[in-house]
Amino acid sequence: MTDIFDVIADPTRRQLLTALRDSLATGGAGAREIEVAEFVEALGVTRPTVVKHLGILCEAGLVTERTETTKRYFALDASPLEELEDWLVPFIGIGGHGDYAHELDEASGFDSAVFAAWSGADVGESIGRQLADRSHQALTVIHDATEKVQKRLPKKGRRNA
Repeated sequence: MTDIFDVIADPTRRQLLTALRDSLATGGAGAREIEVAEFVEALGVTRPTVVKHLGILCEAGLVTERTETTKRYFALDASPLEELEDWLVPFIGIGGHGDYAHELDEASGFDSAVFAAWSGADVGESIGRQLADRSHQALTVIHDATEKVQKRLPKKGRRNA
């Protein structure tokens, strides 16, 4: 299975997810499906690009597909984001931003902070950069500690006098 972070990291896929989410908010009762041609028109990208990215979203379980004659319709299935939300929410608000998750929920009108996080490229990229920075910091600490330990270990072939 594809890593959900890799899936939502792409700006085109976030645009597709946002369009599907927005269709739910404005579509009235029931889930609103969007046909491929609507995505092409709304996003201003080629049909092959839309189809490729929708395929990745389907593989990740974020989108469902229904074919009717020659048309393909897609709908949002946000349930895979629940696991991501469970992991991500404890990080929101770290760094003196207060109750950021609550602010996101109120601003978006959705119950999930994750919806708000991936709906804006700036927020998603910011979270990605922060995670990358923290990962780099952790690897640097591990590398430095490893070097210190190796310096203290006796070298092969040395005799203690």
